[in-house]
Amino acid sequence: MLFLSIGLSAAVQAQSKDTKALVESQNYVFKAQTAMPLSGRVRHLTADYDLKISKDVVVSYLPYYGRAYVAPMDPTKNGLDFSSKDFKYTATPGKKDGWTVTIKPTDYKDVQQMTLHISSSGYATLQVMSTNRQAISFNGVIAAPQKKN
Repeated sequence: MLFLSIGLSAAVQAQSKDTKALVESQNYVFKAQTAMPLSGRVRHLTADYDLKISKDVVVSYLPYYGRAYVAPMDPTKNGLDFSSKDFKYTATPGKKDGWTVTIKPTDYKDVQQMTLHISSSGYATLQVMSTNRQAISFNGVIAAPQKKN
């Protein structure tokens, strides 16, 4: 039993170091697993929806469920599907563990702020505040970006 707890403790510490390195490098991917709109039910996501974060660009490919206050000019753009090269990124350590990451795109006016609450084990919650839509949250995990061949 002692060996099992030591092994689990070492695995948790390794995951914590990996997550910390990803957050500090500002090069990671948030993979959404569930969407939680303000009104309506929780939706389990089956497709690969994600938020890619790097020092140069933030690329969002996330669905949207909820109330829109203004109809989009382009009806093909329903979700939170955008790319931002001009944004403010702030990462602050949490009180117990983990980090709070705030992203404010300045070149995409529909999203005011995206807030990631990341645990040291790599689980995360993303909250998206929009200008013309109700807020929405996502649960998921943080991972390293896939290498391009």
